Amino acid sequence: MKIKNIFWENRFILKIRKNITWKLFIITTLVFIIFISSTLIFQSLFFGKFYINRKEKSLQNETQKFKAVYNRAKDEDEVIDIIRSFEEDNNAKLVIMDKYDKIKFITKLNNENYDAVRIKIIDDIIVKWAENSNLLNEMKKYNKAVTVITDREIYGRKNILTAVPDNKKEEIIFAVTSLQPVDEASSVIKEFYIYFYIGAVVLILMLSLIYTNMVSKPLVKLNDTAKKMASLDFSEKCDIKNEDEIGNLANTMNFLSDNLDKALTSLKKANEKLEKDIERERRIEKVRKEFVASVSHELKTPINLIEGYAEGLKDNIFKADEKDYYIDVIIDESNKMANLVADMLNLSHLESGTIKLDKEIFFMDELIISASRKFLKIIKDKNIRVDFKMLKNVKVYADWNKMEQVMVNFTTNAIKNTEESGNINFSMTESGNEVIISVENTGKNIPEEDMDKIWNNFYKIDKSRNRELGGTGIGLAIVKNILELHGYKYGVRNTDKGVIFYFVMHKIHE
Repeated sequence: MKIKNIFWENRFILKIRKNITWKLFIITTLVFIIFISSTLIFQSLFFGKFYINRKEKSLQNETQKFKAVYNRAKDEDEVIDIIRSFEEDNNAKLVIMDKYDKIKFITKLNNENYDAVRIKIIDDIIVKWAENSNLLNEMKKYNKAVTVITDREIYGRKNILTAVPDNKKEEIIFAVTSLQPVDEASSVIKEFYIYFYIGAVVLILMLSLIYTNMVSKPLVKLNDTAKKMASLDFSEKCDIKNEDEIGNLANTMNFLSDNLDKALTSLKKANEKLEKDIERERRIEKVRKEFVASVSHELKTPINLIEGYAEGLKDNIFKADEKDYYIDVIIDESNKMANLVADMLNLSHLESGTIKLDKEIFFMDELIISASRKFLKIIKDKNIRVDFKMLKNVKVYADWNKMEQVMVNFTTNAIKNTEESGNINFSMTESGNEVIISVENTGKNIPEEDMDKIWNNFYKIDKSRNRELGGTGIGLAIVKNILELHGYKYGVRNTDKGVIFYFVMHKIHE
């Protein structure tokens, strides 16, 4: 049980150390309680002395004022009136001793017994001071007032006596008043302070709680927001409407949060762009290496053929009827090399983004038919059947030459992959404001793993790069770049008959 109590005590202390609300509450409460307790102790120690001192000064000052009025009095009746007025106002008994040490001007009050005792006190003081003649002489000589607390009590109360010399009339004015019991007053005040103390403590607790909430809640809110900012979470704002330093701090923190959020967002975007650029550079480097390897491979065969047949012509190792064949081979391979170099340059320009489109409005069916006519001889040689399903008078806005190149490359690819006596279908279909152009050829399907790769530079499904199939693997890469430059969607999919390539264009309305 003792260990459990220690545990909870340590936990409570730790909570106070980490919680500003508790700190402010305890500190504020202690400050006020210490202040009130100190006030009570101070009153208990010094109230009596202060009360007596105040009473003595008050009686002496009032007696001094009486002396001034007394000296201006014209007759004895007026003196009696001002004495009676003084006694009533100050609850005091006043007598005047002349230069012959005789008492005069004694007035009667309502309580004659009480008044007689006061006179007796004054008389005793005069007798006592008379025995010490130096005291009276010094008082008269230096015009010095003397105030004392008498030992004799009236109804259990001590009295204050003030003696003020009046050198003008060679008299001494005596005033005596009762001193209310200081202890009684102190005990009443102490009892009052007990109730006041309890009420004050309750009030202090309530005010401290209100005060700490007013101060600590905004600080706790600021701290929570700062913690989230430290975790790079800038979603929460300090909703503090105070027009003081805390409110200004909240506004500053919100401003800082917004700026940091913008800066970090900008930094993230820059970092993402940098990562993309790095990845792009890696891909470019990879493509460059593949490009060099592919170009080297593609150029190696025609160069070797040209070199071999040229040396044969030089050395006259052919028969007379083979000369034209050798020359045709050299010309054919030279054309292939020229086409390869032209395609590579075209692809390089497209990928660099330096080519600008020369757009115009034209009928798409006319472009398709015009491009397919270039392959009539090859189509006829392979006995390929061609079907056209065209939409008449469909206007599009595009670059004629570039779109013709797209159709030429699609047609070349279809012819290359169509078997003898196969079919190639050109079609146009509408879908809302779009027109879909497709080229389908019969033949083998494309493996699923190669669907996305066929658009890459120099990629061939035939890994052996059999020259009998023709092509360099650049055609579809050129198509991809032209269509993306126009902003058209494109794709390829396998069908029951073979493969279909397609792209989507926007129609132009009259």
